[in-house]
Amino acid sequence: MEAILFSFISFISTFCGGLFGIRYRDRLHLIISFTAGVLIAVCFFDILPEIFSMTAEHELSITPAMIALIAGFLAIHILEKLAVIHHSHEDTYAEHKHPMVGYVSAIGLAFHSFLDGVGIGLGFHVSPQVGLLIAIAVIAHDFSDGLNTVSLMLVNKHTIRKALHLLLVDAIAPILGVLATFIFVIPERWLVIYLGFFAGFLLYLGASDLLPEAHSKRSSYKLIGLTILGIVFIFLVTRFT
Repeated sequence: MEAILFSFISFISTFCGGLFGIRYRDRLHLIISFTAGVLIAVCFFDILPEIFSMTAEHELSITPAMIALIAGFLAIHILEKLAVIHHSHEDTYAEHKHPMVGYVSAIGLAFHSFLDGVGIGLGFHVSPQVGLLIAIAVIAHDFSDGLNTVSLMLVNKHTIRKALHLLLVDAIAPILGVLATFIFVIPERWLVIYLGFFAGFLLYLGASDLLPEAHSKRSSYKLIGLTILGIVFIFLVTRFT
């Protein structure tokens, strides 16, 4: 029961983050700068340490996870470039964004939110204390998850209505993740591979997609500072939760 309660708090946190992004969409380049820092930091301060911890604990090889990381990076890169090649003229190639990339990015974030919910549910299966710690960690970064989802939809030419639809999917995902823990458990060897794939996915979005987009009109110390702020934010969240 506690796990379901915290998943609803996660829902609120995610949705508030997304609404914040929509409210200040006229400053999207500033939001994107922050979001880029968040996504990059999540890879290095959250997902990769989790991969190293799980492989050590369960005596698994790190190689499949690293292959999955490269695969995740290349998958979103190839998808984006194929969409651009297929739907744009050569003279607008560098400027083009495609809605399909927004959908894939947002759905990828939603699936990760689903696994966050799985983490909350499994934590409470172990003990109330473990479940509480995991829930606090998830809720702390869910605001950024909602912000990320909306940013990726808007920057890839989606309407506010569609961004809200995907935000709702992302916000509901942790609740579904908690409920899923009463049905099945994901084997560690598959979870490690997924985490590697998702790390590569986020790394591409942050470093190769969002950062160049944030600076596409002009660069400034403010944009650089917001990216650093996003990195520091995730660093603090992962250290104190």
